[in-house]
Amino acid sequence: MKSKSISLNFIMNFLLTASSILFPLITFPYVSRILGPAGTGAVAMGTSLVSYFTMVAMLGVPTYGIRACAKVRDNRKKLSQTVQELLIINLIMALIAYAAFFLLLILIPSFRVESGLYTICSAAIILNVIGVNWVYQALEEYSYITFISVLFKALGLGLMFLLVRNSGDVLWYGLVTVVSSFGSAVFNFIRLRKLIDLHPCRPWNFRRHLYPIFTFFFMSVATTVYTNLDTVMLGVMKNNEVVGYYNAAIKIKTILVTLVTSLGTVLLPRLSYYYEQGKEKEFIALVSKAFSFVLLFSVPCCLYFSAYAQPVVEFLSGPGYLPAVAPMVILMPTILFIGLSNITGIQVLVPTGREALVLRSVILGAVVDFLLNLVLIPSLGASGAAIGTLCAELSVTLLQFWYLRKLLASIAETVEFKELIITVIVSCCVLWLLSGLHLNSLFWQLAITAVCFFGFCAIALIICRESIAMTMIHKILKCSNR
Repeated sequence: MKSKSISLNFIMNFLLTASSILFPLITFPYVSRILGPAGTGAVAMGTSLVSYFTMVAMLGVPTYGIRACAKVRDNRKKLSQTVQELLIINLIMALIAYAAFFLLLILIPSFRVESGLYTICSAAIILNVIGVNWVYQALEEYSYITFISVLFKALGLGLMFLLVRNSGDVLWYGLVTVVSSFGSAVFNFIRLRKLIDLHPCRPWNFRRHLYPIFTFFFMSVATTVYTNLDTVMLGVMKNNEVVGYYNAAIKIKTILVTLVTSLGTVLLPRLSYYYEQGKEKEFIALVSKAFSFVLLFSVPCCLYFSAYAQPVVEFLSGPGYLPAVAPMVILMPTILFIGLSNITGIQVLVPTGREALVLRSVILGAVVDFLLNLVLIPSLGASGAAIGTLCAELSVTLLQFWYLRKLLASIAETVEFKELIITVIVSCCVLWLLSGLHLNSLFWQLAITAVCFFGFCAIALIICRESIAMTMIHKILKCSNR
């Protein structure tokens, strides 16, 4: 298979990420005002609940499948056999997941009340299975992934304004959320015949996948616990209104995390390929670039969105969501922690076959999150859940750093810490200068402060001739001269 440009893959994935950000930026301010905290909280509760059953259906295939397919991507027969084996496993698990899901709706009264909404949200289970995104990522088909995903997000945007018109349209909001997020799965499945042979490539060997996919599955279980359990525990221990406040903070954090980890999505198949081919030098060089990217992007984001948490929440969700400000500020450092653990875990430990170590770290995070949620949510509500998530992400990052301490010591020599320190100093100075700026329009206050803040950060990087910034400038100049 012809190797695709990492730069092009990153650009395509960045556009995909940008569309994932643009959709909630446009829709959530509208939906939060129409449905209110209780309505948005109900859908957040439904999607969080379904995520557990989706996780069961998918096992560990979304991550393992990328590695497994990337290793055999140059052999169509082996690739077809691998995809068929993993897809059959997913389909069997989907049937089990649906049986357990509907049994839960029958047995639990509070879930039975919302059975219509939760059933709509459950479409995500089968759509995740047939979407086989892991195949497209392994083959670095990022242009296609971006196009089809943006198309369905645009469709979802139109449906949102068409169908969600009053506070009673919670079911429509749930349906639109599923369509915009997972509707492209149908086209992915239809197009699969271009990438692999669909006729049975026997003999199938399911056993060879069982240990790694169950390792990744338990990793997903632990990760899902400390990324979704806070929402579920808030819904059980508090109410949908508190979930709505917390969901407003989580959405903002999720948008920023998606940007920070966008490079990692592109690098996983390439890193797996390099490791399989024994290209150690290229492997370490890519990991070093990933560290620089995460540090240079996440630290300024943490500073800006902590300083402007209140106007951001008011602008995106409305003044009725001010209780979301404190949880948002608490959650901001997790952008950095998740970005770093994404490198050490998904980009280093997974491609090198040490996913068991990642499993240990996320189990630690899940335990920390559950215990802190249990103690803090009754008294602190959404802020307590945010503290639990923050501590969970920190514990995961620290443990993975310990596992890779020797490798990180060598990589640290190539990371441009001086440029990062200068950028942080510039960021703090700009924030101090902007602190006295108060405009009647939240939009213009955020637009002006963001442009000034991130603009000066970019200028500082260029003056310091930071490698990533200079590479981007050279590519832009090269394209403009064509």
